[in-house]
Amino acid sequence: MTFSLKKFFPFLAWFPLRGDALKADFLAGLTVALVLVPQSMAYAQLAGLPPYYGLYAAFLPVMVASMWGSSNQLGTGPVAVASLLTASSLAPLAAAGSDQFIALAIMLALLVGIVQLVLGVFKLGVIVNFLSHPVIVGFTNAAAMIIGLSQVNKLIGVPMGRSEHFIEDIWGVVKQIGDTHLPTLAMGAVAIVIMYAIRKRAPKLPGVLIAVAVTTMASWLIGFERNATATIDQVAEPEAKTLLTEFVRTEARIKEINDQIGVRASELKTLRKERGELSHEVVTLNYEVDLLRLQIRDREDENRRRNRAIRSLVFERVAAADGQAPELYAEGRVPAGKTADGHRWRIARAAPGSMKLTGGGEVVGKVPEGLPSVGLPRMSWEMLGSLLSAAIVISLVGFMEAISIAKAIAAKTKQKIDPNQELIGQGLANIVGSITQAFPVSGSFSRSAVNINAGAKTGMSSVFTGLFVLLTLLFLTPLLYHLPQAVLAAVIIMAVIGLINFGAVKHAWEANRHDGIASLVTFAATLAFAPHLDKGIMAGAGLAIVLYLYRTMSPRVAILGRHPDGTLRDTKVNNLPSSDVVTAVRFDGRLYFANVAFFEDAILEAVASNPQAPYLLIVGDGINELDASGEEVIHHIVERMRGNGIVVLFAGMKKQVLDVMQATGLRDLIGEKSFFATAEKALEKIYSREENLGTVDGLRPVSVPALVPEQRFS
Repeated sequence: MTFSLKKFFPFLAWFPLRGDALKADFLAGLTVALVLVPQSMAYAQLAGLPPYYGLYAAFLPVMVASMWGSSNQLGTGPVAVASLLTASSLAPLAAAGSDQFIALAIMLALLVGIVQLVLGVFKLGVIVNFLSHPVIVGFTNAAAMIIGLSQVNKLIGVPMGRSEHFIEDIWGVVKQIGDTHLPTLAMGAVAIVIMYAIRKRAPKLPGVLIAVAVTTMASWLIGFERNATATIDQVAEPEAKTLLTEFVRTEARIKEINDQIGVRASELKTLRKERGELSHEVVTLNYEVDLLRLQIRDREDENRRRNRAIRSLVFERVAAADGQAPELYAEGRVPAGKTADGHRWRIARAAPGSMKLTGGGEVVGKVPEGLPSVGLPRMSWEMLGSLLSAAIVISLVGFMEAISIAKAIAAKTKQKIDPNQELIGQGLANIVGSITQAFPVSGSFSRSAVNINAGAKTGMSSVFTGLFVLLTLLFLTPLLYHLPQAVLAAVIIMAVIGLINFGAVKHAWEANRHDGIASLVTFAATLAFAPHLDKGIMAGAGLAIVLYLYRTMSPRVAILGRHPDGTLRDTKVNNLPSSDVVTAVRFDGRLYFANVAFFEDAILEAVASNPQAPYLLIVGDGINELDASGEEVIHHIVERMRGNGIVVLFAGMKKQVLDVMQATGLRDLIGEKSFFATAEKALEKIYSREENLGTVDGLRPVSVPALVPEQRFS
C-alpha cells in the first residue's frame, strides 16, 4: 500500500523530514525565491506577457513539479528558452500583451502539460532522443543570441517592431540607436555591473535581487517613470493623426465584429439543437461566422502593422496658452516661437477615448495584488491546430532541458532520476499552471544550481520557494511598481550569456562531421526562421535523423585476415593477404531495409574478388538488429552462394538476430552446423577438414589445399 501511494505521490518519500533537512530546505527555498521573483518577471516580459504573469508561473508550477518529479533539487519555473518559444509561437496569432495573446499563452501551457503528461504516463520519455545533443546545442546557442538581442531595445529605451523576420526587427532597433533614452540605458548598465560584480566577487549573494532593489529605489527617487494622457486631437502632425485615427477606428470595428460573432454563436448553438448540424440555417450561419472571423484576422493584421508605426513615433509636447490642451509635434518640428517641455514622448497605448504617453523610462507598473484567478483556460478550437506543433516543440525542448539539469545534479547527489516521472512532474506543473494563469515552464539550470549550492536536501525547498512567491503576490507587489523594464532586460541578458557555448558546436564537429553539420544547420536555421524558432529546431532534428539514416545505409564492412598476433583484423587497414580458403566478412551495423542492398553488394564484391575461396564466413558480431528485409537478403545470398558451390557459414550472430532467423525458418534452412559462436571456432572447423571437408549440411564435398599454420586464414 505504501509503495503504491509513493508511486502516485512521490513527495511522500521526503517524509519524515528531519529538523536539519527542513532547515536546509527552508534556507535554500528562500535563496531561490530571491532569484526567482525578479527573474520570473523578466521571463514573462520575454514571453510577451505583462511581468506579473511571471509570478503566477513561479507559484504553483514550482511546487507541483518538485512534488511529482523525481529530482529533489531541480528548480522549475519560467525559463528563457521556453519563454522565447512561447513568444515566437504566439506572435503571428495575436499582439504581444493583448488579452488574446495572454489567453493563448495560458492555453499553450495546458497543451504543453498534456503532451508531457501523456508521454510520462505511457513511458515515452525516450522520444526526446529524437532531439540529439548537437541539435540542442545549435538551437540553444541561436536561441540565446536571439533572446539577448530581443532585449536590446528595452535596454536602450526604443521600441522594436514584431514581424515575420527577426533580423529585420533587430535592424530596425539598430537604426534607432541615435534615439537611445540615456536614463534607461543607465539603469540597465548599472544592473548589469552589479550582477557581474557580485557573480565574480561574492557569488553566494543574490546578485539579481540586489540589482533589482538598487535600481528600483533609484527609479523611485529620480522619478524615472513619466506618464501622461492625450487625445488624437492634440496631435499636430496630419500623418500621425491619420494613422492614429485609422488604428482606433479599426480597433472599434474589431470589437464590433467580435460582438456580432458572439451573437451568431449563440444563435448557432440554439439552431443546432433545434434543426441539426446540416440544416440550411446552420450551414448559412456558419458561413457568416467564418466570414466575420476572416474580417477580424485581416483587420488585426492591419492594426499590428499600424501599431509598429505608432510605437516608433516620437513627439515633443508644447503647453498651450489659456489652459488649453498641450499639442504634440513630431520631434524636431516644433514651430518657431513655441517651446517644448524638454521631454521626448512616445505613444504607449492608443484607445478610442485617449492615448497613454510615456516620456521617461518604462517601469513594471502596477502589479495586481492577490492570487491569480483559478479556472480552466479559455479554449479556442480554431487555434488548437496552430498551437499543437508549438506545444510539442516546447514540451520536448523543455523536458530535455529539465532532464539534462536533473541528471547533472544527480551526478553530485547520487540520486536516481526517472525520466518518465520527471515528465509527469513537468506535465502536471504546466497543467496546474494553466489553471492559475501561467505560461509554459520548465527546469532552470541557474536556479537549480542556486538550490543545490544553498544546501537543498529534498523537494520541500521548492515548496518553500513557491510559498515565498505567494507572500510576494499577497503583500509585496507594490514594491515592484518602480522596477525599470531595462533592469528586467538586463536580468535576461545576463542569464542567457551562459547559454552561449560555441565550444560545444566545435566539439560536436570534432566528434562526428554529421553531428557538427546538424548543429550548424540548426543554429543557422533557428536564426533564419526567427521568430518561428520551432521551425529551426524541427529542421535541425529532421536533418540529424536523415544524416543518421545516411550513415546506417552504408556501414563499415571489413574483409578479415589473420594477423601475426593471432587476432582477426581488417585486411586493408593492416595490409594482410587474402586467404585462398575462406572469405571472411564482418558487417558493422544494423541489417535493415535501408542498407540491405549495400550489404548484398559488399558480400558479392568480396566473393568476386576472392573467387578461389570455397567458403564464405559472415562474422555477425556487429549486427545488432535484423528486420524482414535483412532476413530476405541473407536467404538470397545463401541460395546464390550454394548455387555457385560456396559454403556460407555464420559466426558471432547475436541472440536477437538468431531469433528472427529461427522465427522465419531461415536458421533451419541454412543448417545448425553452419552457425558458430565465434569466428575462431568457425575457422578451426574449416581448417580441421582442409584435406577433405566432406559434406556440410548436404553441400557437395569440397577439397581444400593444405596450408602451413601461419598461412591459414591469413
